Amino acid sequence: MKANILAVDDEKDMTRLLQRTLEPEINCRVSMAFSAQIALSILEQKAFDLVICDIRMPGMDGFELLEQIKIKYPDLTVVMLTAFGNIESAVKAIKKGAYDFISKPFEQNEIIFKINKALERSLLLKENKRLLKEKKINPSQLIGQSDPMLKVYDQINLVASSDVTVLITGESGTGKDLTARSIHALSPRKDNAFIPVNCPTIPESILESELFGYKKGAFTNATRNKDGLFQEADRGTIFLDEIGDIGPSIQTKLLRVLQEKEIKPLGDTKAIKVDVRIIASTNRNLKQKMADHELREDFFYRLNVLPIELPPLRNRITDIPILAEHLVLKHCKKLKKAPKIISEQVMDLLMKQSWPGNVRELENILVQGILYSKKNIIDLHDIPLEDSAKKKNGFKGFDSESSAGLPYKEAKEKLLHEFNHNYIGAKLSMSDGNITQAARQCHMDRQGLQQIMKRFSIDPEKFR
Repeated sequence: MKANILAVDDEKDMTRLLQRTLEPEINCRVSMAFSAQIALSILEQKAFDLVICDIRMPGMDGFELLEQIKIKYPDLTVVMLTAFGNIESAVKAIKKGAYDFISKPFEQNEIIFKINKALERSLLLKENKRLLKEKKINPSQLIGQSDPMLKVYDQINLVASSDVTVLITGESGTGKDLTARSIHALSPRKDNAFIPVNCPTIPESILESELFGYKKGAFTNATRNKDGLFQEADRGTIFLDEIGDIGPSIQTKLLRVLQEKEIKPLGDTKAIKVDVRIIASTNRNLKQKMADHELREDFFYRLNVLPIELPPLRNRITDIPILAEHLVLKHCKKLKKAPKIISEQVMDLLMKQSWPGNVRELENILVQGILYSKKNIIDLHDIPLEDSAKKKNGFKGFDSESSAGLPYKEAKEKLLHEFNHNYIGAKLSMSDGNITQAARQCHMDRQGLQQIMKRFSIDPEKFR
């Protein structure tokens, strides 16, 4: 089937050149529009796979047309035409949602290559939407339309229908938990339990009994039989988060589950068959751990049957605008705040960061922005990120002006109160009011965080 491309340029010779260049080389049909207004009228009447649009046009220019397309047809791929050497316009186009740009005058080989890549993206998006609709999964679980994320969606759809073990790798904060939940939601096991296990948070002496259960009398406090998490996950999915942090003893016992699909509760002489799909994740270099003799090779190869590697946020910067808007909307609802928008300056700053903490770090910054901002817009002085404009104007996350007239002790207490409510509120919001998880994010123990919350009257229920 031929791809439908709409070429938009007020220079008629240029649109005709695009038609003559592309149609003989690519399996496509190129329609022409000589203004942005005509293009919008055509888009209302017919579906297209790709729009090629000049930036400089009289009346409505290419940037305005791009904004209209992103509002009305958010999944439509747009490639912008820009004058040779005008890098500033090209970068602006990418930030506003264009997939790519082509400099005029263009080389034939370059434009054919770039248009083929753009059409590949359109086809992937279309197929992904079809699969998501067919499988009835909520696509908002994972956010992003960049090439690395489209590859992840494709891998999720491929592995979901099987029962083979999946190993999800990626840096902290890249969405390994959401990926595991998406695989489960797309699988034939979706109506049964999904049991997440955060392996590093459970001491190894307890982890074994939690996973496999125990019989009465197996150890001093075993006063009754207890089913393990593998039994709770029977006919469903168990998600072993941060599997790279478990010790050799648990590795050996999990290897048996992977090989034989059976477990042996502590204190029991008989093995029990379990019907469980295993998904594991790690942010560690497991091959290095094997080299250091900290991970069994046979355990690794049993885990690494269907690997999915999640991209760090710095490798999918074009996803930041849609991701940031989604997170702000989500946390405004959770915090019972009026919807807020992100200023253009803040969005530019967000896209300049390297984000070592990935999506989780971005989410944390935006939650603080929601709490600090006094208006319906999150501005530069509302977020704790460095920028030349902020260095000049100062960070105004706290209402320091209203504290200036107070005695030192009162001003200090007021600012401490504001800081703790905003900072700890952000952590509690990120963890859905879970104090243990919030304490871990603060690098504190639970008791220490509870004492601070008690002192400043912070109620975790407000963040659930």
